[in-house]
Amino acid sequence: MSEGDSVGDSIHGKPSTIGRFFTRLGQIYQSWLDKSTPFSIVRWGVTLLLTAIYMIRVYILQGWYIVTYALGIYHLNLFIAFLSPKVDPSLLDDGDEGPSLPTKQNEEFRPFIRRLPEFKFWHSATKGIVIAMICTFFEAFNVPVFWPILVMYFIMLFCITMKRQIKHMVKYRYLPFTHGKRTYRGKEEPTGKPFAS
Repeated sequence: MSEGDSVGDSIHGKPSTIGRFFTRLGQIYQSWLDKSTPFSIVRWGVTLLLTAIYMIRVYILQGWYIVTYALGIYHLNLFIAFLSPKVDPSLLDDGDEGPSLPTKQNEEFRPFIRRLPEFKFWHSATKGIVIAMICTFFEAFNVPVFWPILVMYFIMLFCITMKRQIKHMVKYRYLPFTHGKRTYRGKEEPTGKPFAS
């Protein structure tokens, strides 16, 4: 590879100003994402706020229904991936080809590992809302459609998809909303007095 062939390099082999700017911008963005990781309620609150702003914008402008429909389908796909296990039990041939979910009460606890983790679900959903919001600023995306048909089709698609997902959960006995292994409390001291040493 000769000088200047790498991405962001100028003719003389040094990083260009534009390349350094976007690299630094990416680092700042990743830093903010890393800092927001433990605050899931705040992250989802911001996402719901963005969704409300987007919906109000679409309602006031009376357009961009096809963008909203595409956003709904995208969010439905993300939600299905969030509910699905990383290793699909229907693809395993009852062999020892990997981890399986426990099917009996006395089996060892195995945590539910999602195909799409919560943080990536949130990040992708938020990016989708921001991109849809940007699309509402361009008239090219305002395709005239009869929106009640899109709403009915989305509701029908949602019901069919969720019915299939719930049947899959029942058939392979997994629940995507477990919060870890059960813990049991010891017997409490009836007197309530602290132990003297």
